[in-house]
Amino acid sequence: MATLLYRIGCLAFRRRGLTVLLWLLVLGGAGAAASSAPPPPADTFSMPGTESQETVDLLKEKFPAANADGASARVVVRAPEGEKISDPGPRRRVTALVAELSEGPQVVAASDPFAPDAVSEDGRTAYTIVTYEVTAMEVSDEAHDALTGAADEARADGLRVEMGGDAVPVEQAAGGTAEGIGIGIAALILLATFGSLVAAGMPLLTAVVGVGVGISAIGALGSALDLSATANTLALMIGLAVGIDYALFIVSRYRSEMAEGREKAEAVGRAVGTAGSAVVFAGLTVIVALAGLAVVDVPMLTKMGLAAAGTVAIAVLVAITFVPALLGFAPFRVLRRSDRRRIAGRPLSERQQRRAAKQAARQRPGPAVRWAGFVLRRPVLVLLFGVLSLGVVAVPATRLELGLPSEGTMAPDTTQRKAYDMLSGSFGPGFNGPLLVTVEADDARSVGKDIAAALADEPGVARVGPVVPNESGDTATIGVVPDRGPADDRTRQLVESLRGDLPGVGRAHDAEVLVGGQTAMFIDFSQVLDDALLPYLAVVVGLAFLLLTMVFRSLLVPLKAALGFLLSVSAALGAIVAIFQWGWLADVVGVDQPGPIMSTMPIMMIGVVFGLAMDYEVFLVTRIREAHVHGESTGEAVVTGFRHGGRVVSAAALIMTSVFSGFIMEDNVFVRMIGLGLALAVLFDAFVVRMAVVPALFAVLGDRAWWLPKWLGRVLPDMDVEGGKLARPGAPARDPRAEHEPEYSG
Repeated sequence: MATLLYRIGCLAFRRRGLTVLLWLLVLGGAGAAASSAPPPPADTFSMPGTESQETVDLLKEKFPAANADGASARVVVRAPEGEKISDPGPRRRVTALVAELSEGPQVVAASDPFAPDAVSEDGRTAYTIVTYEVTAMEVSDEAHDALTGAADEARADGLRVEMGGDAVPVEQAAGGTAEGIGIGIAALILLATFGSLVAAGMPLLTAVVGVGVGISAIGALGSALDLSATANTLALMIGLAVGIDYALFIVSRYRSEMAEGREKAEAVGRAVGTAGSAVVFAGLTVIVALAGLAVVDVPMLTKMGLAAAGTVAIAVLVAITFVPALLGFAPFRVLRRSDRRRIAGRPLSERQQRRAAKQAARQRPGPAVRWAGFVLRRPVLVLLFGVLSLGVVAVPATRLELGLPSEGTMAPDTTQRKAYDMLSGSFGPGFNGPLLVTVEADDARSVGKDIAAALADEPGVARVGPVVPNESGDTATIGVVPDRGPADDRTRQLVESLRGDLPGVGRAHDAEVLVGGQTAMFIDFSQVLDDALLPYLAVVVGLAFLLLTMVFRSLLVPLKAALGFLLSVSAALGAIVAIFQWGWLADVVGVDQPGPIMSTMPIMMIGVVFGLAMDYEVFLVTRIREAHVHGESTGEAVVTGFRHGGRVVSAAALIMTSVFSGFIMEDNVFVRMIGLGLALAVLFDAFVVRMAVVPALFAVLGDRAWWLPKWLGRVLPDMDVEGGKLARPGAPARDPRAEHEPEYSG
C-alpha cells in the first residue's frame, strides 16, 4: 500500500499541472451536470415492514383521492377577547380567510372551521385544514406566500391566526452562519498549527474541491438514483470534516519529511506513502460506518449514508492526488517562514543527516511529548481517570428516551409552536397527535362501527371520529384522538394496546385492522431505530475491527480502539440526555422544553463519530507503529508518535469541535442537539480516549499490545501502512544551510 501511494504521490507531484487541471475539469463537469440535471426528487419517508407504513400504502390504494402523501396546513383562528368565533364579526372574517385559503395555488380544499368538532368548547377557537395536491417538499413558494399572506390579512382584521403542518414554511435564520463560524475557526487553528497561510489554506481549499465534486455528483445523479436534496446535508458535513483532516495529515507529514532533510519530490512521495496510507484506511472506516446505515432498513437513511460515503471516497482521492500536486506548486511556502531558508538547498550527506537528527533530539520537547512522558510514567492513574470520568458522564445515557421532533418542541416564538399550544389548550393535548384506524373487510362500515364503539370505551382515548368508508365499501377509516400528547409514553402504550386488542373486537376477527397516523409512524420509526442500533453497531464495529487488524497487525490495538469509541460516544450521549432530556444547563444551551432525544440522534452520532474517532486512532497509532517497526520499544514509539502526530491530531479534533459547535447557535433545538453531541463526542474521543487512554494502555501492555497469532499473521495481507518498505538508506535530502532555490519551474 505504501509503495503504491508513494508512486501516486510522486506522479501527482511531477505532473502537478495536469493533476490540478484534471480535478478542475472534474469539478466543472460535475457542476455542469448538476445544473443541467432534472430537479432532485422530493423527500419520501417510508419504513418497510411497519404497521404505520402498511396503513399509508392501504390509504393510497383504497382512498386515492385523499392523497395520503399530500401536504396540509392547520390554520388555527381565535376570536378577540370577549367574542366568540361564531359571532357575526369574527365569523365573517373567518369565512373570508377560508375562501382565500381555498383559492391558493396547489390547494385541494379547506375544511369547514364551523363544524361542531372544529370549534372549541369555549367557542373562541376554531381551525381549518388546508390540503394540498403535492407533498410538503413540492409546495411552491407561491403557495407558501399565499398561505402566509392570507393569515397576515386575517391578523390585520383582528383575529389571532397561527399555522401548523408540513405545508407551513419553517422560519429559519440566514443559512451558512454556523458553517461560516466553524470554517473561520478551522482556518485560525490551521494557521496556528502550521504557521503558514499557504499551509493553512491548502486543507481548506482541497476540502472545498472535494465537497464541491461530491455535492455536484449527488445533484447530477439525484433524479436517476432517487437522491433527495436532504442527502446533501450529511455529505456536506462529513465531506468537509474529513477533507480538512486528510489534507492536514498529509501536509503535516510532508513538513516533517522536509524537516528531516529530504528532497521535495521524495518528501511528497513519502508523505503520501505513509500518511496517505493512513488516510485511505481511515476513509474506509468512515465509509463502512456510513454505508452501514443500510442495516437500519430506512430508505431515507440508507441513501443519506451512501451519498455521504461517496463524498468521503472523493475526499480520499483528493487527499492522495490533489494535495501532492498543490505541494508541487508551493513546496516551501507550506513551511514556517523560519524553516524555509534552513530547509531549502542542496542534499545533505548521511553524516549531516545524523548530526541534524542529534540536534533535533536535544531540543526541548514540546507539550505533546511531555504529556506522553507523563502518561508513560503514570499509566494506571491516567487510565483510571479517563475511564471513570467518561463513565460518570455516560451514566445518564442509561435513561435515554427516544422520540421524534414535533411542532410542540419548536421555538416558542414560531407560528407552528403557537398553533400547537392553541390546539392543545382548546381541544386537549392529544389533539395534536391523532391516530388513524383503518378497517379492511367486505362490510367495512359495519365492522368499523363495532371498532368505534370499542374505541370509545378504551382507556386513554379522548375522542373517536365517525366511520368513513371508501367508495367500494371494503375499507373504512376512524380518527382517534388520545387524551395525552404525541410524545407522551402513555400514547405509545395506547398504540400498542390498540394494535393488540382491536383485531379481536366484534366482527373484526375477519377484518384487517391497522393503527396508523403520524403519531403511530413516529412511534414505529423510533422502534425501528431502537431495534437496529445494536445490529448496526455490531456490523460497523466488526468490519472496522477487521480493517484495523490488517492495518496494525494486532488484535489488541483495534479492540481498544473500538472500546474507546464506545466509551466516548456513551459519554456524549449521557451529556445529551442530561441537557436535553433532563434539562441540566438548559438555559445555557437554549433548551426551551426538555423532552425525549431525537430518535435518529444515537445512530447518526455513532456513524459520524465512529468514522472520525477511527481517523484519529489511525493517524496517531500508525505513527506509533511506524516507530516500533523501525526498532523502538513501545514506550519510545509512543513518545515518537506524539512528537509527530499529537499536535496534528489535536488540531484536527479542535477543528471538528469548532465546526460542530457552531450549530449550537442555531434556532432549531434538534440542530443544537446534534451539533453539541458531535462536538462533545469528538472532544471526548480525541483528548480523553486517543490522547490519554490509548497511550496509557500502550504503557501497561508494552510490546504485548502488538500481539497477533502467528497463523493469523500469515493469513493477513501486509498493508505496510507504516511505510517500512520506503525506509531506504541514502534517500536524497537537502541541506538546511544552503541558499533558497526557486519553488517551481517548468
